[in-house]
Amino acid sequence: MKNILIVETDPYASDRLCRYLKRKGYEPDKASSGKHGLELCKSRDFDLVFCNEYFEDMDGCDFVHELMLLRSNTYVIVMGHSDVTKAVKALKMGAYDYLEKPLVPDCLLDVIQKIPSQPAEHAPFSAAQHSEAATHPGGTAPAHLPYITGISPAMQEIYRQVHLVAPTDYSVILYGESGTGKEVMARIIHENSPRSHMPFVAVDCGTLSRELANSELFGHVKGSFTGACADKAGYFEMADGGTLFLDEVANLSYETQAALLRVIQEKKYKRVGDTKERTLDIRILVASNENLREAYRKGKFREDLYHRFNEFTLSIPPLRERKEDIPLFADFFLQKANKELGKKVRAFSDKVVENLCSYPWPGNIRELRNVVRRAVLLAKGSIITGKCISLHQYLRPQPADATENHAEKPLSRQSYMQEEVGRAEMQVIMKTLSRVNFNKSKAAHVLQIDRKTLYNKLRYYQHIS
Repeated sequence: MKNILIVETDPYASDRLCRYLKRKGYEPDKASSGKHGLELCKSRDFDLVFCNEYFEDMDGCDFVHELMLLRSNTYVIVMGHSDVTKAVKALKMGAYDYLEKPLVPDCLLDVIQKIPSQPAEHAPFSAAQHSEAATHPGGTAPAHLPYITGISPAMQEIYRQVHLVAPTDYSVILYGESGTGKEVMARIIHENSPRSHMPFVAVDCGTLSRELANSELFGHVKGSFTGACADKAGYFEMADGGTLFLDEVANLSYETQAALLRVIQEKKYKRVGDTKERTLDIRILVASNENLREAYRKGKFREDLYHRFNEFTLSIPPLRERKEDIPLFADFFLQKANKELGKKVRAFSDKVVENLCSYPWPGNIRELRNVVRRAVLLAKGSIITGKCISLHQYLRPQPADATENHAEKPLSRQSYMQEEVGRAEMQVIMKTLSRVNFNKSKAAHVLQIDRKTLYNKLRYYQHIS
């Protein structure tokens, strides 16, 4: 049983929380101030401490910092009122999680039950962390790189649903734009399931060719087709007993979808060219940035396969709809880039933070990570300024002296026309990207240009913006 301490200045809230925890089998202690809580921690080793973000005698973040110096093996959960700056600081100081008041009893209990059994000094980086799903298609994660989860209300609701569905064997469809973290969320589901000790295999269906898809998914035997020089296990076989994650599942051909449906229904499969039928015990998670219901209505996806997958659905919001998470993610990527590059960049300037939160992030978390890594590389001091950050024309910076800017030599007619044409072209590109949920392959198809040309245009307009 975990030893729990509640450091809360409001006696009514403290008593109510204690009564709830006692009903659930815990015996919590109480402290009425930050200093009182630290005194109790000096005399007793608590597994878990709940504390306010503010106290009359000290700041909540200072409390976390002093407690970490005193008892580094203690998990600390800060309770507050959605103060993003305070939450980020508390997590940096060593807090395990940040919960928004008023507390939801079931969510509170779920957090307690998810506390790892090992001491906090061996815990992941910060709030509710897991391993980054950096798996290669068909392989397991090469390294368990920590990542940080969001604190926005939208993401907290997603995590609540994840913890509901994770212990089940339901198939789950994960919707979200490119870069929102669908594979990471699939990894979280796997790690919180009874299959967590078994393989997690991620497959990018967009990379599977029509001719070799069945071989890649189900394996093949030697001599089954030209180039099959040896027996090979498929992704399904690699994930047997665990979880198979099919990313961008809508990209599978209709023929492969039919084979996939049969395997899911019968829980049996054959390697290509083999007569032996093999049994299968597997959980399937799929991801798509295209609505599969709409896809089957248009005849692009099998309706029966859709209903097999659609036992539970999670829609991960884009980063622009959870701006509270941006400073937290940016700071996390800053620390990772520092470690990667051997630098000691400390923070972002206030203006940069404002710009980061204003930018629409069409590439979502993946784009934010790349922007921060580049900024750390370019930074010459301990603070990242606007000179190190290159964002899209949505953040077209205003000159320091607007009067001086207007006094500059006017553009020639040719330059003016080129600029206007370029601006119009970029508007068309961005509208098209928005229409297809920022799927660059689809955007390139709609615009009737190849993907490489689209990337070059995006890079060019980002450079001149």
